Amino acid sequence: MNQRFRTTAEDPGSAARAGVLETPHGAVATPAFMPVASQGTVKALTHAQAEELGAEILLVNSYHLSLRPGAETVEALGGLHAFMSWPKPILTDSGGFQIYSLSPLVKLSEEGVRFASHLDGSRVFLKPEDAVDLQLRLGTDILMCLDYFPAYPCADETMAEAVRLTTAWARRSRERWARTDGRQQLWGISQGGVSPALRRRSIEDLVALDFPGYAYGGLGIGEPKTRLLEVLEAGDGLFPRDRPRYLMGMGYVEDILEAVERGIDLFDCVLPTRNARNGTLFTSRGRVSIKNVKYARDPHPLDESCDCYTCRNFSRAYLRHLFERGEMSAAVLNTIHNLHYYLDIFRRIRHSIQSNSFPILKKSIISNDTDKEEKT
Repeated sequence: MNQRFRTTAEDPGSAARAGVLETPHGAVATPAFMPVASQGTVKALTHAQAEELGAEILLVNSYHLSLRPGAETVEALGGLHAFMSWPKPILTDSGGFQIYSLSPLVKLSEEGVRFASHLDGSRVFLKPEDAVDLQLRLGTDILMCLDYFPAYPCADETMAEAVRLTTAWARRSRERWARTDGRQQLWGISQGGVSPALRRRSIEDLVALDFPGYAYGGLGIGEPKTRLLEVLEAGDGLFPRDRPRYLMGMGYVEDILEAVERGIDLFDCVLPTRNARNGTLFTSRGRVSIKNVKYARDPHPLDESCDCYTCRNFSRAYLRHLFERGEMSAAVLNTIHNLHYYLDIFRRIRHSIQSNSFPILKKSIISNDTDKEEKT
């Protein structure tokens, strides 16, 4: 297998590391944050804006695109990169999260998963091989194996079956992907919840299959934070050091810092963009709910320490006005700021690891309580 990931710097006091992930559409500096572009776009932004903000890789939802406009249409138009006019790397998920989120409509079997489309109720049957074929047709750079995880909490027997099924599906996905030229990467997803034994079993099974990269799935869905961090700490000693690690769906900055400290390289979450559209903005002094009446005559920028387009040009009073009037530009300006905030955090993380100052950065960010309400 060609070397696609290399570590460029390590924090001497933890498992935090900076690296470079190579893909057919360019390199990604890690740790990295993937803005979510479920339908082929980061909501409220053009791709030019996302690229200008520093996004190096996007996450696209293969399930949604398979329904609309359909894999055949995307493939006929040259694949995702041409269809979206996005020149940089793309990671697609396999539909595993939809098995979780659409659970009332889902029926699992050894062969695959049957569910009803959330659009029109039509029947869909997805096998692990189908998930690989779908992502290959879309032309993504990084494909994810079809996996299954139950809601938290669940019985040990239920979680053990989820691990068994996820491993069986990963093996079949790996066999299908092995027939390709290998340029598009297929990553395995570990399950097991917060059970040390089951998570270890899942990781060891996947490592034996020798994937180019690995993910932690089924976390951040209600389990105690201490248990989640224990899973990441244990996994650091189980996953190979020369492969990237992806923590799926983790979005709070404090959680991201803790995960980076435990060896995680890749993240995604809708948190910055969804919150932006709902009027919640992240700053160096904490969260701002721009709809609050106290900002109606506030002439200050959203964050005086931020140099994004929004903060350089507009006051809190104006941003509140746009949001209260339901103007489309409110979502645009808010999203520009929130995504800049997140991508800048990751730039600072990478720099701190390279300069042996990651613990200082982590302490500084957490002490400002940036995930909590703004300090007054």
